[in-house]
Amino acid sequence: MELGIPELLIILVIVIVLFGPGRFGKILGELGAGLRSFKDNLSDEKKPEDPFKPPTKIL
Repeated sequence: MELGIPELLIILVIVIVLFGPGRFGKILGELGAGLRSFKDNLSDEKKPEDPFKPPTKIL
């Protein structure tokens, strides 16, 4: 059994009706942020710090 575009649209409409458009957008935003964080943590490479970065605190 495969889900096509019409089936996915019906599921999307049902989810929007159940949760409301505002909460649905918030859920998608949090899901995207979580996936982005997961993707960033998968890479083992550390980003090098900028050696010419000015100090943030003056003594």
